[in-house]
Amino acid sequence: MTDDSVVTIIREAVMCIILTSAPPLMIGLIVGLLVSVFQTVTSINEQTLVFVPKILAVFLSLVIFGPFMLSTLEELFVTLYSDFVQYIR
Repeated sequence: MTDDSVVTIIREAVMCIILTSAPPLMIGLIVGLLVSVFQTVTSINEQTLVFVPKILAVFLSLVIFGPFMLSTLEELFVTLYSDFVQYIR
């Protein structure tokens, strides 16, 4: 196993992490920002108001983007296991 192959595996793993975590994080960020702007405009100072919409949005994003996230993870693991013989040499 060469240094280049280790760097390639790490790069693929990091890209997989970014691709699988981006949809829920971005949707949570957008919903939190919109609720915060709504709170600012209406002068509502309730701190728990952001929590419920953000949880629902993240859950909904997991339902919608779940198959994409699983296929991305599956692709990484299939690639790692199919090349496993090359890694142990």
